[in-house]
Amino acid sequence: MSAPTLTPMMAQYQAMRKSLPGDVILLYRLGDFYEMFFEDAKTAAPILNVALTKRGGTPMCGVPYHAAQAYLARLLKAGKRVAIAEQTSDPVPGKLVEREIARILTPGSIDDLTLLEDERPNYLAAVFRHGKKAGLACIDHTTGEFTICEFADVGQLMDELARISPSELLVPDHQTAEFGHLVNCLAYEGYSFLPEHASQLLKEHFGVHSLDGFGCADLHAASGSAGAILHYLIHQLRRPCGHLNPPRVRESEHHVLIDASSQRNLDLVDSRSGKQHTLLGVLDRTATPMGARLLRDWILHPLRDLATLTARQDVIAAFLAEPFLLSKCRESLKGIRDIERTTSRLSQGSGNARDLQSLSVSLGYIPALKEDLSSLGTTHFSLVERLHDFSDLTDHLSLALADEPPANLKDGGIIRDGWSAELDELRSAARGGKDWIARLQEDERKRTGIDSLKIKFNNVFGYFIEITSTHLAKVPDDYTRKQTMANCERFITPGLKEMENKVLGAEERSKKLEAELFIELRGEVVKRLIQLQEAAAAVAQVDVLCSLAEVAQLHRHCRPVLENSRAFFVTNGRHPVLEQTLVDTKFVPNDTELDPETARLQILTGPNMAGKSTYIRQIALISVMAQIGAYVPADAATLGLVDRIFCRVGASDDLSRGQSTFMVEMSETALILNHATDLSLVILDEIGRGTATFDGLSIAWAVAEHLHDITGCRTLFATHYHELTDLANTKQAVANYNVAVREWNDEIIFLHKILPGAADKSYGIQVARLAGLPKPVLDRAKSILSHLELHSVKPEAKKQGPKAKNTVQDSLPRANPPQMDLFADF
Repeated sequence: MSAPTLTPMMAQYQAMRKSLPGDVILLYRLGDFYEMFFEDAKTAAPILNVALTKRGGTPMCGVPYHAAQAYLARLLKAGKRVAIAEQTSDPVPGKLVEREIARILTPGSIDDLTLLEDERPNYLAAVFRHGKKAGLACIDHTTGEFTICEFADVGQLMDELARISPSELLVPDHQTAEFGHLVNCLAYEGYSFLPEHASQLLKEHFGVHSLDGFGCADLHAASGSAGAILHYLIHQLRRPCGHLNPPRVRESEHHVLIDASSQRNLDLVDSRSGKQHTLLGVLDRTATPMGARLLRDWILHPLRDLATLTARQDVIAAFLAEPFLLSKCRESLKGIRDIERTTSRLSQGSGNARDLQSLSVSLGYIPALKEDLSSLGTTHFSLVERLHDFSDLTDHLSLALADEPPANLKDGGIIRDGWSAELDELRSAARGGKDWIARLQEDERKRTGIDSLKIKFNNVFGYFIEITSTHLAKVPDDYTRKQTMANCERFITPGLKEMENKVLGAEERSKKLEAELFIELRGEVVKRLIQLQEAAAAVAQVDVLCSLAEVAQLHRHCRPVLENSRAFFVTNGRHPVLEQTLVDTKFVPNDTELDPETARLQILTGPNMAGKSTYIRQIALISVMAQIGAYVPADAATLGLVDRIFCRVGASDDLSRGQSTFMVEMSETALILNHATDLSLVILDEIGRGTATFDGLSIAWAVAEHLHDITGCRTLFATHYHELTDLANTKQAVANYNVAVREWNDEIIFLHKILPGAADKSYGIQVARLAGLPKPVLDRAKSILSHLELHSVKPEAKKQGPKAKNTVQDSLPRANPPQMDLFADF
């Protein structure tokens, strides 16, 4: 049996479909709908929540053209890649409409701003293992940002992936065993990652003879990842990449490393409670999308460079000294839109007239911003220098563009009257013709006596006279019937067709000329691409520094003294998030003294709910703020720079990997012990609580000793194991602190104040009462606690460290049976 003959339209569709990778969904424009067929329809229908139908046995589904953006967003959010086939010719009866694939959208290469979050970058990333090194490259195609880095430790690669959260991740098809489990990953041709191939593509694209100038000539794993991304964008997605910046190497030793678990525990940029409960949420008073994205990057990548941090502090100090200038700069920033993404769209040929107008408006605020910034002093010259003068470009665009240009280039009305004499002449001809047609309609109504007579237009028949069926007897002899409808008929006249040719000819020529003029204007913008990117980066930096200055001003933050030392002294420090989000209570500030000689490791004891976790996280967040160049919530602070921040708090399991709560706790603790250095800051909360009492105590004791004796890092160790406080008796740099509470009528009052010395007890039963445990349970717990305290391990035994022979059973009174009966009366 021979295969069924395809219609011309389906033959066109099949040819397009075969040119695409198998996992790409093709949206095929048919009139007012985008249609999907065969497997594409079966995949898309449930995601889009549209009906899956059949025509001639072919599965199909469709979405309206005018509402396509919302449906595209659903597909991309589901991780699908989508190709858009647009109509490139007008419908003509009996002729196949020409179509071509206009764009291929993927989660990591979206260029439509309506599908993106303004405040978050949208990264396309690639990873590649070369020898013992793991390389990472990431591109934000909407801005041209291109960064690469290389790691000797795969764990650090995973931490960086957690930081950037790529929307799409390319992995070599021959390394899926190692990387195929990563979120949003896509296996891609392995040859494109090979260093020789990748380096050659990078050199050709950026027009250089060597990668030495980019600092990545010897970073084979990183350059392999970078070349693969470029290959993917150019050859598979068919994207223009001329706007991409040369790859910038992000050196891990220049930044504070924060592992994925610590990022979550500190709620740096994301929280289940919402952005307002994150460090980003309380620091973000940025006025531009560019500034918001940069602040997010700063928080996720704190610096270790003292000179850069000092320069940022200097700008904030200057703003605080000149609050009027700070206010003026922020007003200018509020008028600036997303220069980065707008410029990127225009340089790729996907921008429209509204992008040009938006850019013109934004650039118009730069001179005032530059003038105000210059008034702060010569310290900020580098920022001022990058705010280039675009007055000639803004004048050119404002004179050329209409006040409210349409989004669609084909609609016309983009160019202002008076800009082009030729265009004005064509528009006049078209308007005159339309006025003539409007007069003709009135004349024909009078001549025929048909008040409902209308002259209409469509793309197939052009202009025509429409008369309802009830008035057909009045139709003049000089009308020529063109089309019969259910309730009316359509006619033409020689005069109408003659004027139609004039009107449509003038309109078509005017729209074509407008398109040409628009492309010229866009070309003027692209000529200044590098300067525009530099100015956008400078605006973003000014925006972030203004934001940090305003936060410091509003919440009485101080300028920390930063040192290349292991000191860490804070006077009246506060939690930057809680002090802004607490409503009914006032935040209690606390001092912190992590003296490298006498108090490098602090053992913090006290009851639950007293504020131990808040206090130790507060110290980590103050460190992060200081190392992005921000002021910190304290009266005074002297901080030695840290190289890594570890934060192990809370209890959670990882069911997907078959790990219990205790296994997760131990894995995170192992990461700290294996990677912390003497310059690190370690925050530990309740180590060892996930197992039996003496197992947990032994582990906690050994961990504390290791951090003190071997690592030598600054450590805050919150615990309910009161035995650990004896470490201060034998270790030089261990100090005990406790969270103060007061007892009143068998109840406790939390003072949230950190004081020297160890807590005398944990107050667990009092906290249980606050949680609502029934009174009989509380009374029984008191009885059991009294008995256990009476027969607990003797204090002198603890001074030698926890011993294996001491067990709860050994400490309880012997009876028959020897195991204590907790359900007996005592």
